[in-house]
Amino acid sequence: MARPPAIETETGLWLALNVQSVGLTDDQFFALCSDNDDEFVFEMSAHGELIIMSPSFPDTGEKNSKIIQRLANWTEQDGTGVCFDSNSGFTLPNGAKRSPDAAWILKSRWYVIPKQERRKFHRICPDFVIELRSLSNPLPQLQEKMNEWVANGARLGWLLDPIDNRATIYRPGQPAERIDNPTIISGDPVLVGFKFDFTEIL
Repeated sequence: MARPPAIETETGLWLALNVQSVGLTDDQFFALCSDNDDEFVFEMSAHGELIIMSPSFPDTGEKNSKIIQRLANWTEQDGTGVCFDSNSGFTLPNGAKRSPDAAWILKSRWYVIPKQERRKFHRICPDFVIELRSLSNPLPQLQEKMNEWVANGARLGWLLDPIDNRATIYRPGQPAERIDNPTIISGDPVLVGFKFDFTEIL
């Protein structure tokens, strides 16, 4: 999919640089993220593009903390999986290195990975991902990212958009389900019993 090399507005920056010929290793990519974590957020596309984004504004951080807290509370009660925050990066089967705003993986998939490997960008796709749209996130790029999650193994994905008061649900083999003015969103049957009140992030 063709994308603009940069999108810059008063509210943030989204930039894609072709670094395919550089051949960044996992360690180099991690060092790049660590050295600039106060100023930028980095991802790597499957096509060798280094994606550079502005950090979230505090308003978005507050909303995302609610999402993670609700997911973490349910995860602890349910006991079948592991919850991850927005600082967690995963290497997808297609080679992309992506960070969702929140994620969940079954324990039966996560804990079979050796502990040393879990400290790196291990090649695994979460079972469930959430992306939260902010003013600095171009919607077409978020939609593309959601499709990538599902294409690489996510069994359920939520794109939560408090700007347009909309949620879009992604499932493998099904068209994206758009919900305008959502209230309670259910994670069934992938996350049995998990429900999120969308009005908390408006």
